[in-house]
Amino acid sequence: MKRFLFLIAGVIFVFASCKKADYKKVTHDPELYRVTVKRLNDIVLENNFPPVIASRNYVYANIAAYEVIAAGDPTHYRSLAGQIKHLPKAPQPEKGKEIDFQIASLLSFCFVGNAVTFPEGSMSVYVDELKQKAKDAGMPSDVFENSVAYSDSVAKHIMKWSKKDHYAQTRSASKYTVVRKDGRWIPTPPMYAQALEPHWGEIRTMVLDSASQIPAPEPPPYNMTDKNGQFYKSVIEVKQLGDNLTEDQKHMADFWDDNAFKLNVIGHASFATKKFGPAGHWMNIAGVGSKIKKADFGTTVSAYTRASIALFDAFINCWYVKYKSNSVRPETVITKVLNPDWRPRIQTPPFPEYISGHAVISAAAAETLTKSFGDDVAYTDSSETEFGIPARSFKSFRAASQEASMSRVYGGIHYKTACIIGTMSGRKIGELVNEKLQLKIK
Repeated sequence: MKRFLFLIAGVIFVFASCKKADYKKVTHDPELYRVTVKRLNDIVLENNFPPVIASRNYVYANIAAYEVIAAGDPTHYRSLAGQIKHLPKAPQPEKGKEIDFQIASLLSFCFVGNAVTFPEGSMSVYVDELKQKAKDAGMPSDVFENSVAYSDSVAKHIMKWSKKDHYAQTRSASKYTVVRKDGRWIPTPPMYAQALEPHWGEIRTMVLDSASQIPAPEPPPYNMTDKNGQFYKSVIEVKQLGDNLTEDQKHMADFWDDNAFKLNVIGHASFATKKFGPAGHWMNIAGVGSKIKKADFGTTVSAYTRASIALFDAFINCWYVKYKSNSVRPETVITKVLNPDWRPRIQTPPFPEYISGHAVISAAAAETLTKSFGDDVAYTDSSETEFGIPARSFKSFRAASQEASMSRVYGGIHYKTACIIGTMSGRKIGELVNEKLQLKIK
């Protein structure tokens, strides 16, 4: 009888041990992180958050997730505290308490992603699903409770830090004054919306010392009388390209449009269509890179984090340059001087032209993803298929960023100079992020 009881006890022990180990196959799966980032991306889309604000959401959520991973594996990952000068050290895990740092990382991401720009509750259903997933996989109750508690402590720490980035002050800052003068930006059809986030260049940067650290040369001066001048030639180039787009160029413009809120006008009726913005698009690309390279959980989190930091700083730098130059959009010039009925392939967004936001942020993100996964990652990006736009394939992240930049000229919303200079600025920002931030310890 005793032997039988010992045998039963042994079977129960083995079963419990296997179940305890099995839960990690679920919570440590990098696909779970990719799905979680996509869930936040969907919420950003649903709530119409502009690209610059979306970048803020992604960066704080990913940093919260990364700081949990770094705390759990300090021999392989280095905290961003001190590397980002103004980021204070995160709470450390209590000794003797077993924590699943992967599930804690996911929960911290959700906590911050939900709270940093959204009203509470946007991700609550998904958070409940994550917690139930961990329980169903057999995570012991003490590990679960320790993980949730540690997740909350890091998330609250990041939230407190985020509130000092000057975002709140820009909500009540003075509005942009439109100056109706040749060469100056003015609102464009069909929305004629006011300037988007004119004070974003005042947001606290992560790696850049300031928004102006990466300067851009002055754009070509407005001159539509000198047909040999650079500005006139740039306008003609945009018009001629727009009038003679190939099917591939149309696809390219549509694929990289990333317009979070497009107003469609048909007769007297109007309706909006939504997509994720450029930062969300590059978050998706980070996930593609992670999947192709079969990156583990920590490598996946660090790649998303590095890219989100580059995107955030790139938007701040770009917006500083935009509102410093206040350059007019091609649509405004072409309809006034050349053809009043001309329209670009994609809708002109409501902010100054120079420099191209897509060019800056795409080049910055591409540099960080190249560091994370290599310069020879060929991939197919199907991010836009959910919006009815076919996938496109690329030889590398840098090749994708170059196409994203040029797509804005085909789309009719940028002059080529803004895209060339924007790409150069973005590359420098990405290189600086790679140089200054050592996330993974070799």
